Amino acid sequence: QVRLAESGGGSAQAGGSLRLACEASQYFDRGWCLGWFRQAPEKEREGLAALGIGGNRAYYADSTKGRFTIWYDAPKKSVYLQLNSLKPEDTAMYYCALDVTGGYCYTDQEETFGFWGLGTQVTVSS
Repeated sequence: QVRLAESGGGSAQAGGSLRLACEASQYFDRGWCLGWFRQAPEKEREGLAALGIGGNRAYYADSTKGRFTIWYDAPKKSVYLQLNSLKPEDTAMYYCALDVTGGYCYTDQEETFGFWGLGTQVTVSS
């Protein structure tokens, strides 16, 4: 069982930035896939970005390309999501998730992410 804990959410003005962090309860294994998702009120959960441990190519949803960046720090057991050029429509609860199945590392197949954090709220005002 892997526990995930997000931090770094908060309030920001449109155009501003936030950095989200997610710390895992154990060190990452090669082949794991780390993902970030978000869910706004009355909307479906949306995959944002994913990155495989040991991989060098991140996946980004179209809504985030050029604005969000995912990376991990293995010694710190943490994955990060940098949010730049924030928009009011970025307001949501943000979750990190872990897929240990070793398959393709995308957020499209949400069901493969078996471990989830409790989320951190991001609120962007205009």
